[in-house]
Parts: sequence; structure tokens; C-alpha cells
Amino acid sequence: MLRKIVCAVAATAALLTVVMLSGQDLPAAEKAPVFDVITVNSAITPPVAEYILQSIAEAEKSGAAGLVIRLDTPGGLDLAMRDIAKGILNASVPVIVYVAPSGARAASAGLIITVSAHIAAMSPGTNIGAAHPVGLGIGAGMDKTMSRKVENDAVAYVRGIANKRARNEDWVERGVRKSESIAAEEALRLKVIDFVATDLKVLMKQMDGREISLAEGKKILKTKGAVFNEKVMGARQKILSALSDPNIAYILLLIGLAGLYFEFSNPGAILPGVIGGIALITAFFAMQTLPVNYAGIALILFAIILFVAEIKVISHGILAIGGVVSLVIGSLMLFQSPDPSMRISWGVLIPAVTITSLFFIVVITIAVKAQLRKPQGGKEGMAGEEGRAVTDLFTEGKVLIRGEYWNAFSDKAIEKGSRVRVIRVENLILKVELIEE
Repeated sequence: MLRKIVCAVAATAALLTVVMLSGQDLPAAEKAPVFDVITVNSAITPPVAEYILQSIAEAEKSGAAGLVIRLDTPGGLDLAMRDIAKGILNASVPVIVYVAPSGARAASAGLIITVSAHIAAMSPGTNIGAAHPVGLGIGAGMDKTMSRKVENDAVAYVRGIANKRARNEDWVERGVRKSESIAAEEALRLKVIDFVATDLKVLMKQMDGREISLAEGKKILKTKGAVFNEKVMGARQKILSALSDPNIAYILLLIGLAGLYFEFSNPGAILPGVIGGIALITAFFAMQTLPVNYAGIALILFAIILFVAEIKVISHGILAIGGVVSLVIGSLMLFQSPDPSMRISWGVLIPAVTITSLFFIVVITIAVKAQLRKPQGGKEGMAGEEGRAVTDLFTEGKVLIRGEYWNAFSDKAIEKGSRVRVIRVENLILKVELIEE
């Protein structure tokens, strides 16, 4: 009996040990890797760069298995792109750039960002390339020597990144020098990217077991059964990103100038001045992140000056026409970048210029009419007014004008009750004439 009890206790202890050990290993075996996922579907600007770098830092801090950047961009600013690439190259967590959904692109700055990723992937029906340095937001109008320097610098930069990531250096150079662009399948064939995947789940299956190089060394990716933590841009970053849109910055500039014009024209109105000041300051903040041509700003300001001058100086429309021309040219020059994402769209430019020009033309017309209108008060306002003689009138007498009795005189005798018209006012005495019936 004692032997049976000892055996039972030993068996129970052994069973408990096995259960405890398996219980310790089970969570580790079942724990799925978590990948943070963010979406960038706009031009590459400083607020977007800040958002991506912040997302990388949060992924590192939270212990995420990696960060997926779902990318769709027409390009953007060179400095913002370099900040993103530098952040990805030095990240301590895997950063996966996935050009998606179908129809998306990684153009211009998007090419360098994609190539710098630990894993570069694209969805079918997407394209990548067209990364000539002018398209990265670098100012136009450079001479040939400077243009060659900028181009060579961009080529060396992208080749260095491609070499570090073991990607096709020759093609990425052509993407910069010749602005070549290719579809996802061609990019995979040329080893510009690592995978073509229809969605993130497929991409994770393809990535599983892939070796990558992080800042602290090599790592084998374990992505089987990965869980996605979709993250959205915060309110502050959304606002800053929206303000970085050239169209928004342009509209804010026009609203600011119109508000200040109203305030200066009608001192004490307060509200137009407050709105105009806020809009103008916000517009200048937005322009810090954009390739602004200050000649464009000067021409827009000059247009406003011409519109105001038209009210003060009767130029028969010459100043107003000059203002419209200056506004159009200034608007076209405001953001000097060949990249369409860094310029004002025609859909915003044409209505904005039209509405602003019509607004000032209407204001000018009203002001000119007010200046030409006959005075309604004072001595000048009495000339031409009509009334009746309340006494016989010649060298002196009385008339009723505008419901008021006035002393009056005339060059000819006028009978009481006759209709009279005021010729002028002399020392508060009206000179009148008879109105023939």
C-alpha cells in the first residue's frame, strides 16, 4: 500500500511538472507577432516625415515586431524624404514599405523611401520610379553645372541605399537620371523590390524566414500568423499635413489678405482682421514646409495694392486689370516645383483667381459709383432739389424743400405755390428757379 501511495504521488508530481513546463512554453509558442501599420497617401512633406519617424519610434518602444508603411505618393520634398530614409536605415525594428493598393505609386521621393526599407513590396497594378532630383522638390531654374551636381548627389545617395539593401543599383540610378518608371512585376524581376503581394496577409507569409539587417545586426523575420495594429494619424499631424498642401496654403493666403483689406478699409470691424490675421499666419507657417517662390508672394501682394489703388485713383480700370494680371502670374509662380503635388492645382487656381478678381472688381465698382454719386447732404446735396414757394418770391421769400422751410431768392419773380428748383446755396440762402409746368 505504501508503495502504491509513493508511486501515485510521484506520478502526480511528474504530471504537474509536465503541465507547468508546457504551460510556460505554450504562451511563447502561441504568441503572434504584432506589426504596426500606417498609411501614407499624400506628398512627402515635413509633417509626413515627422509622422513616419514617430511611428518608427513608437514601434520600437512598444516592442512591435515591425512597422508596415502602406505607401501611395506622387513624390515630395527632398529633405523630408532624406529624413525618412535615414530613420528607416537606422531603425531597430523591421520597416516594411508596401506600395498599395492597386493603382498606387511610389514616384519620385517614394522610390528612395521604398528602396531604403528592410522589406520592399508592391501590390499588383502599382508602379515605382520617376525620381529625377527636380521631382524631389529641389528648386528649378538651376544652371547646368548645379543641375549636374544635384543629380550626381541624388544618384550617389540612392545607389548607396540600394547597395546596403542588396537591390538593383543600376536601375535605381536610371530611375533618378532618366526618370524611368516600372510596374510592380518588373520591379520584382529587376530586384528593385522583394515581393509582389495582393494584401498584407500574403506579404507576411512571403516574408516569413527572411533575413534582414537591422542597425544592431541581422535578424530572421518570423511573420507567421502576424497580427496587424492599424494606426491613424493624430489630429495635430492631420492638421499639419493638410496645411502642407499648396492648395490649402494658397487659399489661406488669399483669405488672409482679403481679411486684412476689409479691416483696413473698415477700421473697427474686428472680425475680418482676426480671421485675416489667423489665416495669414497659418499660410506663412505652411509655406515654411513648401518650395515657395517669394517673387510669387510679392506679385500677389502687389495685386492687392493695385486693387486698393483703383479705389483711390480713377484709372478707368487700368489698375484693376494690372491687379488681375499680377494675381494670376503670382499664383502661377508661388510654388516653384515641377512636381505636380507641390504646385497649386488648376482646379483651385482658376476659381480662386476668378473669385478674388471679381470680388475686388465689384468692390472697386461700388466705391467708384459712391464717389461719382451726387452728394446727399450739405450744400452740395441741395443743388437740384425741388420744392414749392410758400410765399411770393423774388429778391427774398421762403420755399419748402425736403420738408424744411428755407429763405430763398430768385432772378425772376415767382408766385406763391409755384414749383421751384434749387440752383445753389449762398450763406444758407437758396437760389432757386421756376420749374415750368
